[in-house]
Amino acid sequence: MKFNQLLIYLIIVFFVVMVASCDKLMPKTLSEDQILDGPISELTNAQLGQHLKGDIAFNDQIFTAETGLGPVFVATSCGSCHAADGKGHPFTTLTRFGQTDSTGNKFLHLGGPLLQNRALPGFEPEKIPSGASYAKFTPPIVTGLGFLELVSDEDLLAMADPNDSDGDGISGVVNWNVIPSYISPRLDAVSQNGKYICRFGKKASVYDLFQQTVTAYNQDIGIASIFNPLDVYSLLKTEPEVNVNTINEVVFYLQTLKAPMQRNQNDEEIQRGRIRFNEIGCTGCHKPALKTGSSYIPGLSNRKFHPFTDLLLHDMGSGLDDGYTEGSAKTSEWRTAPLWGLGLAPNSQGGQYFLLHDGRAKTIEDAIALHGGEASGRRAKYYQLSESDRLALLSFLKSL
Repeated sequence: MKFNQLLIYLIIVFFVVMVASCDKLMPKTLSEDQILDGPISELTNAQLGQHLKGDIAFNDQIFTAETGLGPVFVATSCGSCHAADGKGHPFTTLTRFGQTDSTGNKFLHLGGPLLQNRALPGFEPEKIPSGASYAKFTPPIVTGLGFLELVSDEDLLAMADPNDSDGDGISGVVNWNVIPSYISPRLDAVSQNGKYICRFGKKASVYDLFQQTVTAYNQDIGIASIFNPLDVYSLLKTEPEVNVNTINEVVFYLQTLKAPMQRNQNDEEIQRGRIRFNEIGCTGCHKPALKTGSSYIPGLSNRKFHPFTDLLLHDMGSGLDDGYTEGSAKTSEWRTAPLWGLGLAPNSQGGQYFLLHDGRAKTIEDAIALHGGEASGRRAKYYQLSESDRLALLSFLKSL
């Protein structure tokens, strides 16, 4: 073989080896159903731009003392509690305190309802006041929230069954709560004695994503706005530290995050698990499908989606009763947690599960075991399944 031919051959071999090595060393690109973040379809270029601005404000903007942080706070950014838009970890779990019944929070003058457990130098973090009830809340995934926001009040009331009229042991109720003056009720809003149906949060006590965003800036980061100009340390009125545009962009970002996607749904075991999920009555609370009303955002308007929740409050029994509540919910009542994204939760939780409202359940089966109250009958039926069927049901849940 001539020298030039040998040289060309060696160069070819070198590049083949390098390409093969790079393919092994480079991280694999995840498929769309393996990640939670990303926008919904059918956004215009202008809307994609707004989504991106909200993404930057949510995930990249880290507050400091110079930009308004604190002086007491829980986190320094929105994304620090929702890594990759996923569920939070015990390190980011919130502590809320001060309300035991529907008469309201009696500890607002002592820093309620959120414990700001961190502080800037020279300041003392908050402590739970003596005699105050409290509960720990693990941050939820934030994808798909725009779909949940657009479920009509009429549909929520149609799913509610406060007196268990159908005798199935499930008596979901809505959370009637007072909403802030800066919130404009939706056109289809149903009110009762000056209160409105709320749907966000562990107790379904927050009306919409605008209220959620304004409150999170103020309570979690200590950032005042024109909508909530309260300094969480002094409890006095202060100048806005985040502008209206930023708040609107973050709200739009949350509204236009895609819904979590089921994986491997054609797998035979997963299909069998879904059948068992339906047969033992889990869909009494974890409704597989809901629909949105009309919206100016085409990708959200009049859409069927699959969150596996009814957004209602259910009595989960004494084992999950922390003695704390919000709005009209009882202390043992919790909003049905959406199950979409469940299988991806360990990605943002350090490689393992921290489930239920406070992260106490370390596996999906642990969470099932702690379902009491209205869910007791379904829990019993789960344990009556064969081991093979239980494993199939768990596989189905991990596919969500």
